[in-house]
Amino acid sequence: LPDGQGMQAEEDAEFVGARVEAGLRAARFSSPPSSEEFAASIEPKNVPAVFRGVLNGSAASSRWDPLHGGLDYLLEKVGPDVAVEAMMSSTGHVFYGDLRSHERVSIPFSTFMHSCKSYLGGLNAADDSSKDKGIGEEPTCSEEMCSASLENSEQLYLAQVSILNTENKERCSLEVLKEDIQEPIFLKGRPFSSINFWMSRAHMRSSTHYDPHHNLLCVVAGCKKVTLWSPSASPFLYPMPVYGEASNHSCVSIEEPDYSSYTRAKYMKEYSERVVLNCGDALFIPEGWYHQVDSDDLTIAINFWWKSRIMTEMLEHMDAYYLRRILRRLVDTEMDKIAQKNSFSHAQENNGFQPTDKALRRSEQFNLHNEVKSHDTSDKKGATDTSDKKVLKRLTKIT
Repeated sequence: LPDGQGMQAEEDAEFVGARVEAGLRAARFSSPPSSEEFAASIEPKNVPAVFRGVLNGSAASSRWDPLHGGLDYLLEKVGPDVAVEAMMSSTGHVFYGDLRSHERVSIPFSTFMHSCKSYLGGLNAADDSSKDKGIGEEPTCSEEMCSASLENSEQLYLAQVSILNTENKERCSLEVLKEDIQEPIFLKGRPFSSINFWMSRAHMRSSTHYDPHHNLLCVVAGCKKVTLWSPSASPFLYPMPVYGEASNHSCVSIEEPDYSSYTRAKYMKEYSERVVLNCGDALFIPEGWYHQVDSDDLTIAINFWWKSRIMTEMLEHMDAYYLRRILRRLVDTEMDKIAQKNSFSHAQENNGFQPTDKALRRSEQFNLHNEVKSHDTSDKKGATDTSDKKVLKRLTKIT
């Protein structure tokens, strides 16, 4: 393959980074599991899973396919007067989470469908023109056709349009489409917080982000390529501050990453896995897992969101306790890393003598205790870089 085509083929293929732990790699299922199997051995692991052909034969997959009359069906099903909220990007075909790079706009659903029909007509005409000129030539189109097919194609995206929303039923502008959706058998009995409709007119990319709910992403038509990172890869993704907008999104640009500002981001790919979802396929994305999605032209998907068991059972009056436990575990993890590093140094300095991890851990805890004690007895006004600040500063790198 020529260099350009070879690079594109590599981007389109599935991929597992060299540093992805074996236990964190997405599981693959050639057929849907039972609800009991999903509840007992898939969902509790909080690791992604790919299910092939989940929607095959469903009403949505047979009726909504843009290549087989699906656009006309959706036009008639939803009707001419229904308005939906779409995302308008100011950064081309890339949709970033911060409010400065996109805005929500209300448009008639029928307008978007007609736009997709125009785009599809342009693609078909270009394909026919290519066949007439000979195999292997790049498809071309007239200036008028290209103008029509490219208008807003890379800037408009129907994202998270509600079909079901248990918290706000008034937002369900596409509720009528629920008649075509049958929940996958392994999700039977799940209390969904929402079911959403997603559609791209042209190729588009979402920014890297995580969701606060478990997610089953199902491709109804077209193709999506999803890149995944475990929550433990946060240090390489630079999530936005928790107190700001879009706190679940990465600060790192997916097309022009600034490695001088985000130095650890150069290792992002090594901690990632990319899966390819074709028509009928589904992907379980556990809460907290970062993902970045590429959608092909005229791709339609639905997703199911539901609260995880831990979030459902986490009582608000226990938050302070859980936070202390989590911080304690993070501190212990950091101490283990320091101990291992010091162990290697000691081994080199003492001709192979290596203290036990337990002894080193006790030494680190003793040193930290002395630092904290020293801080408590010092002049608080003069203490500008205290030990607890050091610990918190280190913890921010892993959260």
